[in-house]
Amino acid sequence: MKENLFEMGAHFEEGWSSDNKKKPSQKTSTEIRPPEKHQLHVAKEKRRGKVVTIVKPFYLDKTDLQALLKTLKKKLGTGGTLKDDTLEFQGDIPELLRTYLEALGYRFKH
Repeated sequence: MKENLFEMGAHFEEGWSSDNKKKPSQKTSTEIRPPEKHQLHVAKEKRRGKVVTIVKPFYLDKTDLQALLKTLKKKLGTGGTLKDDTLEFQGDIPELLRTYLEALGYRFKH
């Protein structure tokens, strides 16, 4: 008798898989750009009644992005976090954040 009665001629060795639960991997661009080549966008959101200022997309190493976040949090005197290629800061501070980033050489979309 055959090992698997439900196999109908399919050869799974050729890159095919019967498991449809695997999610396709998203390809993110990991190209690292200097600050002058960035085109950043600033947005504000309300979360649980509080304002959050969001700046994205950054094209930097994760360690460089964490260092940038740390210096900006210290200069702004506010809390913040790093999510993927975005920086999120507590409070309504888009103008102040923009001036600090422009002083560091980053450019913005108009």
